[in-house]
Amino acid sequence: MNQPSFAVTRFENRNGVISWRVDGRLHGVRIRKNFKTREEAIAEKATQELKALQADAGLQSATTFLSEEQLREAETAFNRLKGKPRSLSFYLDYALTNYREPETQRPLADAVADYTAAKQHEREQDQISESHLVFMKRDLNRFVRSFPKATVAELTAERLINYFNLGKPSLKTYNNRRGIVSTFLKFAFQRGWISENPIAKVPHHRIRRKRGAVATLSTAKAAELMSAVEALDGGRFVPFFALCLFAGIRPCLRTGEILRLKPEDVNLETGFIFVSADVSKVREPRKVTIQPNLLAWLKAYPPTDERPIVPKNLQHVRARIAKAHGLSHDIMRHTFISMFVAKFRSIGEAAIQAGNSEAIIRKHYLDMKSQTEAEEFFGIMPKKPAGEEEPKPLPAAA
Repeated sequence: MNQPSFAVTRFENRNGVISWRVDGRLHGVRIRKNFKTREEAIAEKATQELKALQADAGLQSATTFLSEEQLREAETAFNRLKGKPRSLSFYLDYALTNYREPETQRPLADAVADYTAAKQHEREQDQISESHLVFMKRDLNRFVRSFPKATVAELTAERLINYFNLGKPSLKTYNNRRGIVSTFLKFAFQRGWISENPIAKVPHHRIRRKRGAVATLSTAKAAELMSAVEALDGGRFVPFFALCLFAGIRPCLRTGEILRLKPEDVNLETGFIFVSADVSKVREPRKVTIQPNLLAWLKAYPPTDERPIVPKNLQHVRARIAKAHGLSHDIMRHTFISMFVAKFRSIGEAAIQAGNSEAIIRKHYLDMKSQTEAEEFFGIMPKKPAGEEEPKPLPAAA
């Protein structure tokens, strides 16, 4: 780049008056100006040389009422718009028309606390299940820990996607996380804590499920399990395992139906287990038929207030048994449904007994087991005869 040069020279006019002339070229254009004093000429020379430098650097001088900070922000805005099809005024008009400031900058932790309180009230009015409430609270607590200092308005689609993908979850887990946060953000939007719901820009995974993909126990494994349970602590844990394995009661020790089932709900005289709406996961009552082998187990080890269905230390005992016999979360319930369908060949009856839809039964449990294996499964019996008294401990020696 050639540095433009301007010269200041003394010039005598025809009338004899002395002037000071600034002479030079700016981008091929000759500039020549006369001034009464040498100082004015020197100032103009400096001005012209500055203009030349600014033009070479892509800068321009202009009179403006903007402050230095505002000018820098305006320059940044124009730089961000390079390559965009619209002007700065267009994008500004769009923002002014569509953007609404949140009514309050609500901290995420406080917003989640308000939301869970509202859901707790819904639970008290029996609008949602206890299991759903527990799962929701657990997931939202994890959500808050991931954004400890954020406000609700600071949540973006990108931040949400990163959270949903923590730990490389399965597609189902990802969708579950998204569903919980989605309902929370709808609540936040209604309260005016966010002006736009970012969940709309977060993808939902479509999962193609394979038919018959549930894990089950074989009849031999089921027999080994019940034999081990019967031999443990005088059969104190038999009611829990028998009801989950031979009646399909949902077994989760945090939110499962088995936690809310009472001994009086198991009627050995009528041959039915009554699962009320308060007990049922899907909030619909049902009657489960007590199969002959289950009747034998419950008569040998009847659930009572002294022998509860869920003993106090069951969680630790179940963990040991699960490790020894390969029990996953719902494998006992899956085994019951698969065996029931195989023995009775009725999808509709299996749906009623298990508290599922026929579509779920057909998709996951049909043709999982043979009728012969199912007959053997429902023939697993306790070693102890029904009604036999527990052996009493020997008196201590005198």
